[in-house]
Amino acid sequence: MTEKSLNLEEIVFNLVLHAGNARAKAYEALDAAEEGKFEKSEKLLYEADEEFTQGHKYQSLLIQGKISEQPSFLIIHSQDHLMTAMAEKNLIKRFIKIYKKLDKNN
Repeated sequence: MTEKSLNLEEIVFNLVLHAGNARAKAYEALDAAEEGKFEKSEKLLYEADEEFTQGHKYQSLLIQGKISEQPSFLIIHSQDHLMTAMAEKNLIKRFIKIYKKLDKNN
């Protein structure tokens, strides 16, 4: 990724893409935890974090003003995707902790 080579639509697309991938990995992690597959769950949470890291690179381009276009619905929408996915991942991490505690008690 080079800053000069990306336009607004590419930045927004990649931001939404990585946020969606992160959200999907987080829910896969929750599914694995529900099945008692905690190692798999942790691996998927790590992959979700990696997707967030990629998404943040694109978010940084927006925040640092690397594009000259005015804020638009697309920018706001892409930011919303990333922040919602992050909130869901954090909640999923808490659910997984609960599943682990329940598993130890059974």
